[in-house]
Amino acid sequence: MATILIDGRACPARTDENLLQACLEAGADLPYFCWHPELGSVGACRQCAVKQFSGPDDKTGRIVMACMTPVTDGTILSIDDAQAREFRAGVVEWLMTNHPHDCPVCPEGGECHLQDMTVMTGHDRRRYRFTKRTHRNQDLGPFINHEMNRCIGCYRCVRFYRDYAGGEDLAAFGAHNDLYFGRYEDGALENAFSGNLVEICPTGVFTDKPFSRIYSRKWDMRGAPSVCAHCAVGCNTIVNARQGTVRRVINRYHDAVNRYFLCDRGRYGHGFTSAPTRPRAPMMRQDGIPVPVSIATALERFAAMAADGPIVGIGSTRASLESNFALRALTGAARFSTGLTQPDHDLAMLVPALLRATQARNPSLHDMESADAVLVLGEDVCVTAPRLGLALRQTLRRAAYPAADTARVPHWMDAAVRMLGTDAPSPLLVLTPAPTDLDPVAATTHRAAPDTLARLGFAIAHRIDASAPDAPDLSETEIQLADRLASALRAARRPLIVAGLQYANAALLHAAANIATALHAAGTDPALSLVMPDCNSMGMALLGGLPLDDVRAMARAGRIGTLVVMENDLTRRLDATALHDLLSAVPHLVVIDHIATPLTHVAELALPAASFAESGGTLVSTEGRAQRFLPAVLPDMPVQESWRWAQHLTHTMTDSPHWTDLDQIIAAMAQDITALSRVGSAAPGADYRLDGRRVRSEPARISGRTAVRANISVRDRPLPQSPDTPLSPSMEGAYTPDMPGALVPFYQVPGWNSVQSLNRFQQEIGGPMRGGDAGIRLLDDAPQALPDWHYDIPAPFSFGPDDFLLLPEHRLFGTEELSALSPPIAARAAPAALRLGTLPAGLADGTLASITLAGEPVTLPVRHDPALPPGIALCPPHLAARAFNAPIRVRLRRVDAP
Repeated sequence: MATILIDGRACPARTDENLLQACLEAGADLPYFCWHPELGSVGACRQCAVKQFSGPDDKTGRIVMACMTPVTDGTILSIDDAQAREFRAGVVEWLMTNHPHDCPVCPEGGECHLQDMTVMTGHDRRRYRFTKRTHRNQDLGPFINHEMNRCIGCYRCVRFYRDYAGGEDLAAFGAHNDLYFGRYEDGALENAFSGNLVEICPTGVFTDKPFSRIYSRKWDMRGAPSVCAHCAVGCNTIVNARQGTVRRVINRYHDAVNRYFLCDRGRYGHGFTSAPTRPRAPMMRQDGIPVPVSIATALERFAAMAADGPIVGIGSTRASLESNFALRALTGAARFSTGLTQPDHDLAMLVPALLRATQARNPSLHDMESADAVLVLGEDVCVTAPRLGLALRQTLRRAAYPAADTARVPHWMDAAVRMLGTDAPSPLLVLTPAPTDLDPVAATTHRAAPDTLARLGFAIAHRIDASAPDAPDLSETEIQLADRLASALRAARRPLIVAGLQYANAALLHAAANIATALHAAGTDPALSLVMPDCNSMGMALLGGLPLDDVRAMARAGRIGTLVVMENDLTRRLDATALHDLLSAVPHLVVIDHIATPLTHVAELALPAASFAESGGTLVSTEGRAQRFLPAVLPDMPVQESWRWAQHLTHTMTDSPHWTDLDQIIAAMAQDITALSRVGSAAPGADYRLDGRRVRSEPARISGRTAVRANISVRDRPLPQSPDTPLSPSMEGAYTPDMPGALVPFYQVPGWNSVQSLNRFQQEIGGPMRGGDAGIRLLDDAPQALPDWHYDIPAPFSFGPDDFLLLPEHRLFGTEELSALSPPIAARAAPAALRLGTLPAGLADGTLASITLAGEPVTLPVRHDPALPPGIALCPPHLAARAFNAPIRVRLRRVDAP
């Protein structure tokens, strides 16, 4: 640590940071534009000028850019120096010469970094009276609005999009004072993280297009901390709502997980919460027709059903721990199902067992960024866990650090570090059946069938540690590849192995675990990450239950009177024949869900559940981190949380304990399930108070409650309080930067209204939150003994001239169940197609082909993809997800178009 003097005040500072960071961490107000904590410094805007003095006797000093000046012990600087203030005011005036006077209509108004910095510099009038530079705006797709006339040329957008996220279709055109940041032509931005431009841009150039259509100012919206429900990474989010509807989802900082950025699926996938088809009332079938009924009538009907025999519950990997536990309490542990078929169930149970058994680290996303060698084994993380893919991309930046250290260039000096790292070898090794977005930056890529990749994984482990089992009958090419990859991993200090459940192949997981074990034995510090498919797949694995196959067997034996399905579309799990056999063998079907599925249309009783934005609960991420989400919207009855519906159903039969709030069910769950005993520590309970008051969920400037409903009544009325959250439903309450990270509903401090105010909530910039990060890791128990080697080495993959191994083609947009119901996401979903590496006789690119999936014929257009290995075919899983419980062999038949 060093000590610097800021306007005569002694402040501690880190020697590995620049003066801008040091000033901000010291609580000083110093304006800036181009610098960003995750992007580093390039000195493009010249806004952070300060006066630096060579010593106590220097009375003149010199103007320096704080973001480009390293901290040294004893540095003396002044922010308030008149010359520095004049310089910063002049810079803002130059930047604002072409900026339009459109704050009242700009969607960024009220949370605009440019507004904050303009006020901070004292710039309050314009002397420029000439013609402004104007640009034509572009259509950048369904996510982003483009208004180039607001640009101040800070370069943040292209630095994030190209350098950090790896996008190629956004660039800076022009020069000097006539810059244009956009695409070479109109069209949707292709990168999976384009939505972050909304928060990255300090002005209103890039704004949220779906949000603009139902726009509200920041101070007119309620916020609540939440967790993304669209994959298993567990990104922290803030849900903004107004007048009972979700308006947008933005990033919530978590030092170990998503930090500053979200993927587009997580940012724009919330449209299912307001889908017009969403169930809003209990529906009961009368004479074969579903009709809305009251809660009391629905519960009476269920009580009559319960008298007809045992109740079996099917849970869901997209439902909260609390909802699944309440369903388990309704049916009993012996009649509760995970909602997964046997292969998926076994794989889900295998993942936490492997992570607990191996002596390799179970890394967070932020840990992954510091890996110096990464092997991705059989998982396209860019679509199954997009934020994880972005974290792996940052290992390329870390690869440049040794060269920067040799040249004595600090890591925050972004452009110089990138230049020095131009020739640094990539640490990424990607082995997958299909091309991925990481391929262009990987040192090695290899395409093969999942079994072949698993065999390579076993061979790599054997070459690192000879006691590990080897894969027999490898080709000469595979032997050379295994030797090369083993050498690269063994030479690393912090290697990372990534695998997952995308292709339902247990051998891939075992091979990854063998490699991690071998690396640990070789003296390195390895990490192992196993990607789960759904937002609470890990939570379901820790909770436990029966596979769907056992439920089907119980139904065939006549041991089910009523089947209760909670937040699970079984048509995505079972083929039509298996599902028909199950439902026809069950006398009564009850469905609890917040989206309309095929099951809700045939259920005898369908109950409307609250979505993630309207309820509180806990999800467990792929790293085993339990995290709490809280309601931003209080739903109108009869819509209520799934766990409350399950409890109501339970009380129609017994006088079991009554859980009145979320904390009580969490306590019961922690006591009953050993693996979840610490889940209560994921976030403060509903009884938490900050300075003796609830945490306010709305900014202090929000419109009065009377004005919101003035068209109904001028009388004020108390807002409804949720018993499940410590957040106040209004602007009344406490709010400080020191509040727990799990409870932050928005970012705002005096003088800082944009997302850049996050700096005031961190212990140090880019570090943990002052009040602690959200969540608690549940899998950190050290292994009790040395792990055993895994020996399930598959046979070599083979194929004939007419058959193909059909694998699921997961996509960023359109294949995930919930986000596919969001209009912006649906607009980006590509048409379904059958991708083939080799075309059999009679088939050409674009022709229609028919395949049989789980007994059902599916017709798709053929797309030739020469990057696929021979014998491999890809099909979007949402067409027939139940077919991919394990890879299947198919034959193609040409279908002549009518």
